[in-house]
Amino acid sequence: MDSEQMGRDLVALVLTVVELLRQLMERQAIRRVDQGDLSDEQVEEIGTTLMLLDQRMKELCDQHGVRPEDLNLDLGPLGTLLPRD
Repeated sequence: MDSEQMGRDLVALVLTVVELLRQLMERQAIRRVDQGDLSDEQVEEIGTTLMLLDQRMKELCDQHGVRPEDLNLDLGPLGTLLPRD
C-alpha cells in the first residue's frame, strides 16, 4: 500500500468518526427537542448548528474524494457502523 492510499484511508477513518459523532449529536438534539425542555431560540440554534455540520461534512468528503456511503463501515455480523437512513 502506498503512502497516498494510506493517507486517503486515514482521512476516511477520521471522517467516519466525525460522522458517527455528528449523528449521535443529532439524535441527542432531537430527543431534547422532543422532550420540550428547550426554548425556541435553543431549538433554532441546534437546527442551524446541525445543518452547518452536515454541510461541512459534505464539503470535507468532497475535498478528500470520499463518498458519504464510504464512511459506513461494515462490521460483519454486527451490521454497519452508521445506521442506514
